[in-house]
Amino acid sequence: MPHIEGMSVVLLVIIGAAAGFLATRLMDVQTSVPVTVAIGVLGALVGSLLLRLVLAMTGMAFGFLGAVLGAIALIWLWQRFFHN
Repeated sequence: MPHIEGMSVVLLVIIGAAAGFLATRLMDVQTSVPVTVAIGVLGALVGSLLLRLVLAMTGMAFGFLGAVLGAIALIWLWQRFFHN
């Protein structure tokens, strides 16, 4: 039975092959099977990195928004209850 790392590599190749096949068909590009798989695997790696970057930036943006909303709430509470 393969290790977890081996399974992830096999899964990456399978997903990469499918993604490469779909991408080459959508872009109307004729390539060999190895090139199609390579396109899919590299595309999966690049796409994964870009998606993680976007999610990290989105998380930071929502964190900033939460901080601003929290500060507004505290100012409102201070003005409402402690400021005469």
